[in-house]
Amino acid sequence: MTQLGYRPNSAARALKSGHFKTIGVIMFTLATTGDMRTLEAITDAALTEGYAITLLPPVPAQQRGGAFSRVGEQVVDAVIVVMEKHEVALSDLVLPRGVPVVVADSGAGNQYPVVDTDQVTGASSAVTHLLDLGHRTVWHVAGPDESFAAQRRANAWRQVLRGRGIEPPPVLTGDWSAESGYRAGIRLADEPSSTAVFVANDHMALGVLRALHDAGRLVPDDVSVVGFDDVPESSSFQPSLTTVHQDFAEVGRRCITRVRAQIRGEAPELGTDLVSTRLVVRQSTAPPKFS
Repeated sequence: MTQLGYRPNSAARALKSGHFKTIGVIMFTLATTGDMRTLEAITDAALTEGYAITLLPPVPAQQRGGAFSRVGEQVVDAVIVVMEKHEVALSDLVLPRGVPVVVADSGAGNQYPVVDTDQVTGASSAVTHLLDLGHRTVWHVAGPDESFAAQRRANAWRQVLRGRGIEPPPVLTGDWSAESGYRAGIRLADEPSSTAVFVANDHMALGVLRALHDAGRLVPDDVSVVGFDDVPESSSFQPSLTTVHQDFAEVGRRCITRVRAQIRGEAPELGTDLVSTRLVVRQSTAPPKFS
């Protein structure tokens, strides 16, 4: 914690009392849909339980220790850390003993209680769906390299293909935006073997759909596309998007349940609590023409 600049004071020592009815949330970005929906879910769950949320805003990388420093200056009963990116070494993510902590969406392992979406099962179901339709391979548009979620989804994609005896094609990498999906889609449109694509989130999938349309490749007649997230707009894409549903509300509820248990004096349940996903099949996937 010396490296992160944490300065315990009277407010930090008061964390143990559990009387402030406020939970602090540390976030390192507000730029992604996943982070924003996680924050919304945590806030809704906290309000349901009679707690307010204190949000510590994102700070530049060179000042990341300041976020942890400000925890000690807030009157909060517990802390939820939303760590979607490899921003801070897990060995450095240390809060003073006695502070109830839950980490959402990260690779914290057994160091803290963690609540995360079952990324592996969700991605596997998407790839399996495409292969079961008869596609010979599945291309992948991955999220940014620094993302825990993107890493897990890409690894699951590779494992499913290799489990079927298929060598994975080259990965195309985006930044979660529709623009980056469009760029990947333009490249995929020129690839004859790309009859099926698993895209790591719905916004990039939207870009892929537009790029394929602009290139004259029909979805799903020529190319099947699956996304991940099930954002509210995905059912209104043209065509409507087959995607993996994430239960953000359940993630928020479990985060609050776990910190409340610690506030009551219960020992923290270390390790990762996975929230189930489900594949939502819509109009953007179909058997390939060569079947």
